[in-house]
Formats: sequence, C-alpha cells, structure tokens
Amino acid sequence: MSGLLALLDDVAAIAKLAATSVDDAFGQAMKASSKAAGAVIDDAAVAPKYVQGFSAARELPIVGKIALGSLRNKALLLPGLLLLSYFLPQAIAPLLMLGGAYLCFEGAEKVWHVLSPGHHDLAEAVERKKADPHLEKKKVSGAIKTDFILSAEIMTITLSALPEGQSIWVEAGALAIAGLLITFVVYGAVALIVKADDLGLAMAQHGRLGLTRGLGRLIVKGMPTFLSALTIVGTAAMIWVGGSIIVHGVSEMGWHLPEEMIHHASEVVSQGLETGRAAVAWVVTAFLDGVLGLALGAVIVAGWSLISGVFSKGHGKAS
Repeated sequence: MSGLLALLDDVAAIAKLAATSVDDAFGQAMKASSKAAGAVIDDAAVAPKYVQGFSAARELPIVGKIALGSLRNKALLLPGLLLLSYFLPQAIAPLLMLGGAYLCFEGAEKVWHVLSPGHHDLAEAVERKKADPHLEKKKVSGAIKTDFILSAEIMTITLSALPEGQSIWVEAGALAIAGLLITFVVYGAVALIVKADDLGLAMAQHGRLGLTRGLGRLIVKGMPTFLSALTIVGTAAMIWVGGSIIVHGVSEMGWHLPEEMIHHASEVVSQGLETGRAAVAWVVTAFLDGVLGLALGAVIVAGWSLISGVFSKGHGKAS
C-alpha cells in the first residue's frame, strides 16, 4: 500500500512539473511571439493578394491550403532552429540578419513596383489568372514558399526572445505554441478580410434594418481602400522590421554606431515632452530603422536587377 501511495505521489509530482512546464512554455510563447509582431503584420498583409481574381467559393479553401502549408513550414523549421540554438547559437544572429535583409529587399521591391511606370495593370493580371487552369495550385505553392521565409523569420525572432537557460522541451513547447498561435491569428484574420466584402454584400441585400444595410454598403465600398491601406501597412512593417533586425544584429556583432545614432536621435526628439515621450521615441526609432531598411533594400534590389540583367544577356547570347 505504501508503495502504491509513493507511486501516486511520484505521478502527481511529474504531472505538476509537466503542468508547470506547459504553463512556462505558453507564457514564454505569448511574450516571445509579440516580438515578431512586425513580421506577423507583414504576413497577414501579404496573404490576401493570393486569392485575388478567384471566385468567392474558392477563397476560403485557398486560405486553408496556405494555412496548412504554413503549419508544415513551422513544423520543419522548429527542430532545425532548436538544434542551432543548442549547438551553434552564434548562427542565430546572422540568420536573423539574413532574414532581415530579405524583408528589406521585398519591401523595397514593392515600393519600386509602385513607383515604376511599367508595373502591370491589375485588371490585365486578373484576366491572365482566369485563363490559367493551374493558377490555384501555382498561387498556393508560391504563397507557401513566401510563408516559409516569413515563418523562418518569425520563429527565429521568437526563439531569440526566449529566456536563456531553458530546457529544450520548454523551448520546443514555446516555439510550437507560438507557431500555432501566430498561424491561427494570421490566417484567421486573412479569412475574415477576404470574406468581408461577401459579408457586406449579404448585409446590404438582406439586412432587415436600415442600419445593417447601410453598414453592409459601407463595408463593400470600403474594402478596396482597406486592402490598399493594408498593403501599405504591410510593406512599411516589412521594411521597419527588416531594418531594426539589421541594426540590432550589427550591434550584437560589434558595430554599435547605427544603433547608438538612432537611440540618440530618438532621445533628442522626445526629450522635454511631458506626455507620450516613450511613444515618440519609439516612432522615431521605428522611422529611422525603416529608412535604413529601405536604403539597404534599394541597394539589394539594384544589385539583384544588375545580376539578373547580366545573366539574361549571357543566356541570350548563348542561345
């Protein structure tokens, strides 16, 4: 009897320890995932474009396929990141910086497409989409590939924000919880965004109250403006996050000047303010991080265009 009681006591202690570990992992996942907010905003802003031009009946299935692909991406990334954190932790900062440079490149490329007079007309692009019977598969595949880069950045930022000295199981649990939570939030928001116009149309046509019908018409009319604004916010978040990662990364590697200059500028602008000083300092820091991110992205875009041009010319001569 005493042996049974001792066994039950051991089981209770193990269960309590497991519950504490789960609680620690969940709490750390919530805190760490907030550090990746900028990349999460960008992920949510980028995804809706992949369902443009498709019928309303295909929108949610496409979002669902991309969400499942995103979960697979994070499941593939998790063990690799954990192994890096334990056996090669010095590689985390360069990987973050590489992802940050990619975000700067993507953001600067979007800005260039807007400013360039030769960008494609959306109506023509939609017509081309309708003519391609394999378009859905291609768009889902492209979205999952883009998500892999953003997921790697989000998971790496989350991992770098976790406290040091944790057990590998707590870190794995925190990363898994953060990955599930972020995927649910991102693609849940995307599903709401892409179906908002259908909801607004239903409210405008079938609402019993004048207020409901008016709200539905407002949603339908406002969605194009909202999607345009979301694209702008996503691009700005991409450039800001990329720039801040680069600035922080080069500081960790020994070059403190960019980070110190930005910090000094934020203090100069915000000093003397009685209210909102922290908010103003954050805005200045984010703005300057974004300026540096845009400049770096522009350099990468120019370099990539030059390299692509050289390779295309070489291929043309060879053929």
